[in-house]
Amino acid sequence: MNYRNVYLRKDGRYEGRVFLDTSGSKRKYHAFFGKTHDEVIAKMKKYHIDLISKTQIRKTFTEVYEEWFGTVTIRIKESTAANYILKADKHILPFFGQKCICKITNDDIYDFIRRKQQENLSNRYITDILVLMKSIFKYAYKTYKIDNIMDGIVMPKKHRVEIRILNDDEDKKLCDILAQKNDLTSIGIYLSRVTGLRIGELCALKWENIDIEQGFISVNKTLQRIQVKNGLCKTKLMLAEPKSESSKRKIPIPKCVLELLKNNRGDNDNYILSNKKKPIEPRTIQYRFAKILKNGNLPSVHFHAIRHFFATNCIKLGFDVKALSEILGHSNVSITLDRYVHSSFEQKAEYMNRIR
Repeated sequence: MNYRNVYLRKDGRYEGRVFLDTSGSKRKYHAFFGKTHDEVIAKMKKYHIDLISKTQIRKTFTEVYEEWFGTVTIRIKESTAANYILKADKHILPFFGQKCICKITNDDIYDFIRRKQQENLSNRYITDILVLMKSIFKYAYKTYKIDNIMDGIVMPKKHRVEIRILNDDEDKKLCDILAQKNDLTSIGIYLSRVTGLRIGELCALKWENIDIEQGFISVNKTLQRIQVKNGLCKTKLMLAEPKSESSKRKIPIPKCVLELLKNNRGDNDNYILSNKKKPIEPRTIQYRFAKILKNGNLPSVHFHAIRHFFATNCIKLGFDVKALSEILGHSNVSITLDRYVHSSFEQKAEYMNRIR
């Protein structure tokens, strides 16, 4: 709205005009009067807010979400957009979608949180959903002057969930199984075991990314299956840059795997897991990994547990935490310490016994 249409009248009062959208030939307007310029501006702004309130009262949460999504997609990665779609379609819209956004209350939000906790979602994931909702309500406030009720919401307390990893004996057994199989999948799993590669990074790795002579791996892509909003398919496989600049990195190749890579090297354009131009997607590798564990009578752990084991093992071997953080592709050392590195009770006892 243009607040510059304010002028001083001959009678000493200020007048401001808000022109209306009309299809008639004669232009219509609302006039506001006051003793001061600021008084008129305040009246015009209140009129603007009241006018918006009359229209936005009919807008559902879904309608505002669609508007918001259209504004953010131009400045976020496709994988981030897919993450928003997943959270909205599966959790937010089924609960809030048909409600008028201006009528959603704090009680509704807390009811939503309780519902998600009953569905056994982690508090960490619920918080991620709420952060997304906060962004939507922030847009609603800026656009329609709807109160951002998310500002007063207390986020659920995050609880650390310990990731189950293989112990030393189980890890040795897994390495023996991988060495015995010696196929491309086993080589890939072992490569993650000794470098800390994420599953998406491993699946995106081509032979051209492995410099045998210089002895390093270049990580500059990740492969993941994402949700799509429109189209014939609900998901698609996407090869993209990693989520952060720190994830783009060079990892020195350990000697224990160098000869293995030399003997199995394929064409530069081929993906290492398939040795073809077409990659193998992460969920296929996760399935194969689970099958190897089952057939080897090993505990069922997620593929990411390999990365966790790598980080923990590196600390045991005396790695500098800063160097390890860069190898893992973390943006700062605190992530490495907080997420992956945990001292065992035996280690703590050993340290305590050094006290004199």
